[in-house]
Amino acid sequence: MKAEVYPTDKSGGWKKEVYVRQRFFFSSFILYSSFLLLIAAIFCFSILGTGWSASAAQIPEIQRRGYLNIAVKDNLRPLGFKDASGNLQGLEIDLAKRLAVDFLGKVDAVKLQPVMNRDRLSVVLDKKVDLAIARVTATNSRARLVSFSVPYYFDSAVLVTKDTSIQQLKDLAKQKIAVLQNSSTIAQVRYYVPNVELLGVNSYEEARERIESSAAVAFAADASVLSGWVQKYPEYRLLPIKLSTEPLSVVMPKGLQYDDLRRQVNEAIARYTVEGWLEERIKYWGLL
Repeated sequence: MKAEVYPTDKSGGWKKEVYVRQRFFFSSFILYSSFLLLIAAIFCFSILGTGWSASAAQIPEIQRRGYLNIAVKDNLRPLGFKDASGNLQGLEIDLAKRLAVDFLGKVDAVKLQPVMNRDRLSVVLDKKVDLAIARVTATNSRARLVSFSVPYYFDSAVLVTKDTSIQQLKDLAKQKIAVLQNSSTIAQVRYYVPNVELLGVNSYEEARERIESSAAVAFAADASVLSGWVQKYPEYRLLPIKLSTEPLSVVMPKGLQYDDLRRQVNEAIARYTVEGWLEERIKYWGLL
């Protein structure tokens, strides 16, 4: 049996006790780390087995079936809406079709599934779609449930009005501005225009009614929605002042098995940005 050699201190004395203790701690650390990894693996397996984590299709399955399954909006001009013929149109529809071309080589290799706001994350979690491109703002709380792509559009809070005398924020002093009840826009308006009176409304239609009846002079909300508003009602216009910036991103599943899916989506959106395609489509759809 080969004798163990222990390190010595400067005086030449043996440090056997220290050496043995260090080896014991090191071995214990390795065993403890392995135990934690085993527990994590068992936990992940049990979560996946119960369907609690993201379960959208992986790249090989998407290629095998021949199409992408993407959740979109169908009532939100100009991001995703139905035209006069009932066909889906909009910036997010264009993005979904462009991803279909990149992934599968055909613009029609995608099934577009209209979704309500409350279901935009759950449809990805429940394996009902591969991705969701449905005006979802990337937030820290949502990122605990799903993954987000790099942004394809930066939304913002803006003001819409039909009063031609209003050109700047200072022109709104002591005026009444409609805002959606309990929306984050309330704090943004108070910060930038502190000397206005806020009028809470429950819907975009109610906000328009307030402006039409002169109960409010303007309405503060998301640019992505109000851009469609002014396209539908050309007597209105958006003030070219952004009160906030919020990234809209593609909703993607979490999990190591979806690394390739997330990578390809992110690379595609980054390429669309560099090539100018996204900017061109944003301008085409009249977004700020």
